[in-house]
Amino acid sequence: MRKKHFIAFCLATVMAASAFTGCGNKETNGGNDKSSDGKVYYLNFKPEADKAWQELAEVYTKETGVEVTVVTAASNQYETTLKSEMGKKDAPTLFQVNGPVGLASWKDYCYDLKDAAIMDQLTSEDFILKDGDAVQGIGYATESYGIIYNKKLLKEAGYTEDDIKGFDDLKSVCEDITKRSDELGFSAFTSSGMDGSSDWRFKTHLANLPIYYEYQADGIDSTDAIKGTYLDNYRNIWDLYINNSTTDPKQLSTKTGDDAVAEFVTEKAVFYQNGTWAYSDVAEVGDDNLGMLPIYIGADGEENQGLCTGTENYWCVNKNASEADINATLDFINWCVSDDTGVKAMCGSKGAMPSGADGMGFVIPFKKNLESDNLLVNIANNYVKDGKKPVTWNFTTMPSEQWKNDLGSALTTYAADQSDANWDTVKEAFVDGWAKEAAAAASK
Repeated sequence: MRKKHFIAFCLATVMAASAFTGCGNKETNGGNDKSSDGKVYYLNFKPEADKAWQELAEVYTKETGVEVTVVTAASNQYETTLKSEMGKKDAPTLFQVNGPVGLASWKDYCYDLKDAAIMDQLTSEDFILKDGDAVQGIGYATESYGIIYNKKLLKEAGYTEDDIKGFDDLKSVCEDITKRSDELGFSAFTSSGMDGSSDWRFKTHLANLPIYYEYQADGIDSTDAIKGTYLDNYRNIWDLYINNSTTDPKQLSTKTGDDAVAEFVTEKAVFYQNGTWAYSDVAEVGDDNLGMLPIYIGADGEENQGLCTGTENYWCVNKNASEADINATLDFINWCVSDDTGVKAMCGSKGAMPSGADGMGFVIPFKKNLESDNLLVNIANNYVKDGKKPVTWNFTTMPSEQWKNDLGSALTTYAADQSDANWDTVKEAFVDGWAKEAAAAASK
């Protein structure tokens, strides 16, 4: 999320440390060859983790003498930035892809990680991407998303989570809140902003639901020709979001991710679609007031559904980098998931960084993963403990960024004028666009 998971940031090119060199050997840095002459350039996908990565890179440099640069792509601009940076002399040594489709575009740049020390830290090979026998990507964070909600506001409206077990329940609650919004002083949903800092929540994460249920019904895990079996359900949940929110649907093209966060934390809305990565954004509401619901769309069996859980965060090492830089990069990622400081920074949230700043709050698929202090992560785990089936991240099979952008444009047009004709345009972008983009990718 792609992922995963995305407030707008300008491209950050802050050097994480001054250019010292030092020893990076088997004993200190992760089991690869010496990296004393090497350096690391990480093109980070996750804007919300930028500050933590910058600090962690600085800590690593102070400890090892190895220069680490972290550059964070602006929200929704990762592929564009990666293409630009890979064309430069000092290209990223560490980058990421979002899954099989992303790997297909970048596999010729990926170093084979099968013998890297980090492989010994993995808890399951379910978190690797392979091309033949070559391990070309390693997932570094699993995340969950759903509908975050404010328990206090929901109670003020006369409801609890127990009243919402499916789409019909959610619809009833939201429409009742809308009818009484002047009296209550808040709306059901935050704005579904469709600018680049927010539209991924709907053209990618929300669109995952109709894809997931179609794949489940057809017994598949990818396709070159989506049928759109559950697009009526997609329309129903989109209608619910945009017609029961803080914002006139005609204004969504101008609304941002920051707007949605502000509306939620200032108690202007009960519900906010986002994921575990957004915990630090909403934590001021207070753990006692935070909850998280599955995204219900009215599909059969959704009462047994949990949150949407998976990863689109796969580390890849640039095989075209120098041997020294490759070794330095392998050492760095292994340190991040095996050293206590690195693990705490990646897994912790509140005050987890050495400076006392918040950490990344990830669940990492490595042996040293820590119990989370991220409430939303624990809520996701509780759904699993209660026997609810997680919704897999099938949006990693979406055929291209262009497909997502075309779908987002169609959703925005429909929101401003909710006619059947405009929904037909959404369907066309979803179904015909999928076939077109899949065919284009196959011909490359």
